[in-house]
Amino acid sequence: VQLVESGGGLVQAGGSLRLSCAASERTFSSDGMGWFRQAPGKERDFVAAIAWSGKYTYYADSVKGRFAISRDNAKNTLYLQMNSLKPEDTAVYYCAASPPNYFNAGSYTYWGQGTQVTVSS
Repeated sequence: VQLVESGGGLVQAGGSLRLSCAASERTFSSDGMGWFRQAPGKERDFVAAIAWSGKYTYYADSVKGRFAISRDNAKNTLYLQMNSLKPEDTAVYYCAASPPNYFNAGSYTYWGQGTQVTVSS
């Protein structure tokens, strides 16, 4: 089982990026999925999560109103649209799958390798 993130890069403050996470197996259409991020020297923090149906979404307060999580189960792909980016959004972003608890990184079974997002001021 593999998760592969893409779409990271360098962007100026106020800009946008769209991250993608491709899953290798169709079983993820029945699993909740999430995005986390980790800045240098800091813990891995919850960013957003989405139920298997896509009907329910959850966000960290720091990204609410700026980021949007979505999924396309037919394509086995998870997305994170990031708008109005700030320098404090700079981190490695990870997608993860199969959590009993959306907000707890330790509860996720599968992880991608991460993609770097750098926001310049």
